[in-house]
Parts: sequence; C-alpha cells; structure tokens
Amino acid sequence: MTDEVKPALNRKSRVITQGDRRSPNRAMLRAVGFNDNDFNKPIIGIANGQSDVTPCNAGLGKLADVAKSEIKRSNGMPQMFGTITVSDGISMGTEGMKCSLVSREVIADSIEAVCRGANMDAVICVGGCDKNMPGALIAMARLDIPSIFVYGGTIKPGHLDGKDLTVVSSFEAVGQHSAGTINYDQLTDIEKNACPGFGSCGGMYTANTMSSAIEAMGMSLPYSSTMSNEDKEKELNAQKSAQALFPMLEKNITPKDILTREAFENAISVVMAVGGSTNAVLHLLAISSYMNLDLTIDDFEIIRKRVPHFCDLKPSGQFVTVDLHRAGGIPQVMKILLNKGLLHGDCMTVTGETVSENLKEVSNQANPSQKIILPIENPLSPEGHLVILKGNISPEGSVAKVSGIKTRRIEGPARVFDSEEECLDAIINDQIIDGDIVVIRYEGPKGGPGMREMLAPTSALVGKGLGDKVGLITDGRFSGGTHGLVVGHVAPEAQVGGVIGLIQEGDKIVIDIENRVLDTILSDEEIKLRKEKWKPLAPKYKKGVLAKYEKLVSSASIGAITDE
Repeated sequence: MTDEVKPALNRKSRVITQGDRRSPNRAMLRAVGFNDNDFNKPIIGIANGQSDVTPCNAGLGKLADVAKSEIKRSNGMPQMFGTITVSDGISMGTEGMKCSLVSREVIADSIEAVCRGANMDAVICVGGCDKNMPGALIAMARLDIPSIFVYGGTIKPGHLDGKDLTVVSSFEAVGQHSAGTINYDQLTDIEKNACPGFGSCGGMYTANTMSSAIEAMGMSLPYSSTMSNEDKEKELNAQKSAQALFPMLEKNITPKDILTREAFENAISVVMAVGGSTNAVLHLLAISSYMNLDLTIDDFEIIRKRVPHFCDLKPSGQFVTVDLHRAGGIPQVMKILLNKGLLHGDCMTVTGETVSENLKEVSNQANPSQKIILPIENPLSPEGHLVILKGNISPEGSVAKVSGIKTRRIEGPARVFDSEEECLDAIINDQIIDGDIVVIRYEGPKGGPGMREMLAPTSALVGKGLGDKVGLITDGRFSGGTHGLVVGHVAPEAQVGGVIGLIQEGDKIVIDIENRVLDTILSDEEIKLRKEKWKPLAPKYKKGVLAKYEKLVSSASIGAITDE
C-alpha cells in the first residue's frame, strides 16, 4: 500500500499501545470496556446530539446506539460523547435565540476538542437541529479524519382540517390571530397539531436544507437527508453510515478528499433547486473557510443564475420534506442536475465512490405522478431563489429569498427598530402599513450578539396579509421558514458602523431584486456626516459565551466564523 493511501487505523489510536509508558492510558480505557484485543482497533468517536430540549434531537439517541453497535460489530472501538443543541424554533422571538448561531461554534469546538483529546481515528456525528449540521462539518473540516454525518431526520407533518402543518404554521397563526382572521381556539388547534412527533422542522427550512447540502457534498449517504426520524429506515441509515467508515479508514478518505470547491458548488446547486434556506449561505461559507477554498458570497449569485428552482416545497411552496423523500429525495434532484451539466459528477463521497457512481441507478427523470420535483424545463423559476443584493446599505452583500414572492421591487420609507422585539410589537399593533420598509438592526453577529432569526416579525407580516406589501431588511438572519420580501445578513452590520445603523425613520429605501440592489436614497456626503456622529452600542454582555462570541465573530459575509 502506498504512502498516499496508508490505512488510518495505523494513525492516532496506536499512540496508546506504544510501550509501558502508555499503560495509564490503557488502564483508563479498560475501565470503559477495552480488553487486550481492542487496543489495535480503530477508535471511532460518536458525537451524539441527543437532547430533550427539542423534538429535532429527541430521537437521536437510538441512532447513536445503532451506530455504536455496528462499529463494535465491525471490529472498531466506539467512544460516544455528547454535543449540545439550541432549538431555533423554541428560542425564536426570545433572548435565547441569541445563543442559536453561537451554538454552531460550541458544537464545532466540542467535537474537535474531544476527537483531538482522545486521539480518535474517525468520527460519526449524529445531529438534528439547525446548527448541529454546520457545527459538525466545521469540526470535521478542522480534524480531517475519516468522518460521516448522520442526520436525525425530519419531522412528519401535522394535520388539521385536511392541511399539512409545520412549526411555521404556528408562527403565522399568531399574525392571523392578531389580524382577526382566526380566533383563539383556531390558534390553539394549530399549535397543538403542528408538531406531531420527533424530527427536525418539516419543510425545506434550515435543518433540511443543510442535511440536503451535506448529502450533495458527499459527507452523508445518499437518500439520508430527507428521511423521517420516526421511520425504521433512519435506523438502517445510521447502521450503514457506521459501516461506511471502515472502507474510509482503509483508504484514508478524509474531508479534504470530499469537501472540494466542486463539492460546495454541488451543494449550492442543490440548495437552489430545492428552494432552501438563506442560512445555507452563512453555513456553507463558514464550512468552506476551513478548507481554504476561497468560496465567496458572490459564488452563490453565479450559481443562482444557472440553476432553476424546480422543487415545490414549503415555506413558499406546497409540500414537506417527507414528500420529497417519497418522490426520490436528493439523489433524484442531483441526477436531474447532473444530466443538465449543473453538477460535478467526479466528486468523491463517503461511499468511496463519486457522485456520478452513486447516481448511476437513479432515474433520469422524476416520476411524473408526483408533483414535488417538477420538470427542470418547467421550473417554478428559471433561476435560483437566493439572491445576493449589494448597494450602499450592504456593500459586503446581503441575502434575499425570493421564491414565491410577487413583488420584485419596492421603494418606501424606513421604519427603524433597534431590536426584534420593538419591531414585532409595532407589527402586532398595526403600526406597519403597505409600502413601509422595516429595518431591524443591531441584531447582527456582533450587535445581537448572535444574529437572531427574525421569524416572529416576518411570520406576523405574512399572517396580517402584508408579506408582499412590506419590505424588511436586517443585519440579523431569517429562519428557513421565512418567506416574503425580506433581506437579511446585511453587511457590514450596524454594530460595526454599517450603513444600516445610520438609517433614520422615513429615509427612502430601495429593494430591487431584478437588479440585485439594496440602497438608501442618501448622498455619500450625508452618509459620511451621519457616520461621524455614530457610536456603537455598549456590549450587551460582559462575560460568558455571548461576550466571547461578540469579541471573536466575523462578518456574516464570510460566514460569521470566530477564528478569522
């Protein structure tokens, strides 16, 4: 065997077998189940995101246990450890949401620390809620040991009055109730039926977007990203994922072999095709930064122009992710893209085969009896739905999700709010009217800190019937469930002196999707004068995780990473 493909099982774990001076290490491992025959086996970490704080992660323990049993059966030594999660859906609209994006870094740091500290030969990460996935991929990129991701699976849709419900239905119902279009009992019925069991939020929201992107990049097994958590096939997927690590160990296939620039382009193409979350921009930029690929926010715009949006999925569409799975899942979407020359087929994957090889048995066209994956020649939109806007408000870039919106340009007076809570109160109290452009600022990575998602105000606008009549811009983020004429990730953010922090009540703002422009109608001289008078807000936290995050975090335009 050549040096280039030397087996990884001869790498790190054998440090514990080298002579008597290592006997204390061996003694500790004997206490957790190692015997004489186990010390030459590959040590495989299982990063287990099991948690009762959210349905997204409440069903992960069984998958981690399946992976552990399979590693043991396959002559490896599993070592399971826990990782955290913060539920976006539960923390939404509260101060707790400030910890959501922060948790991506905590997850990445914890997985990296354990795998380095325990000299792991490989790692399998089991995750569910939004930040579990990019957090795990960041850790894998840093570690560069054989790695595979197991998505915990999507939730099944709730049902009420013959309609599918998701968690976003609850948020929009709040706006409908305040607008008087539904009563309190109807609001309560939606709340009780929206989330029927375990699994991540059911539409093509952030969790399912990132699971799809990871599958497209080749870091998880085909079909794994759209399975339901509660279906038996998800346990079988965890078993097969554990099995897949052993050929990777033998061939020493690591993230550097899989997470190439072409792999990220594949992920972006799939995100555009399925109508995925704006958060994909943030997370893919963050992961790519650890592979030194020079992927930029402008690459999303280049790919958007050539990839149609042809999957009809919530939040702007009709169907949920389990419907996509039944229609052929991400492999079917990828095969359609591949046949049109919109995918790199020679990228390596965790199967040990290329994208093209993985897709060779997949049909060239989706089954015509289903309505989720549309013909690429007759898409929902001939171009992708994630538009990068620039202008004097966002010279570094901002992100708009335009799927399903009718209004492509709006010019109106700014309604300025320095927090999400202030804005939501104004919407609920009917202080926002047709033609207004809502500005929510000091919610960026540093200003929040933590770059909260604005699902509560955007859902309230939709619930009040203002989704296509009011614009909204923010240096914060949006939930994958957000839709409407909204622009997020505005950079530079207000807290570092970005123009969004200089806008005053009544200033004219232009959101122009077709020309990819986000501008305020102010002269350069006026902007300069305002900047000279501007001062940043005092830090909101003096110590602890949010204070550390504020000091370290970079611009959203490069992924809001913490070691730039």
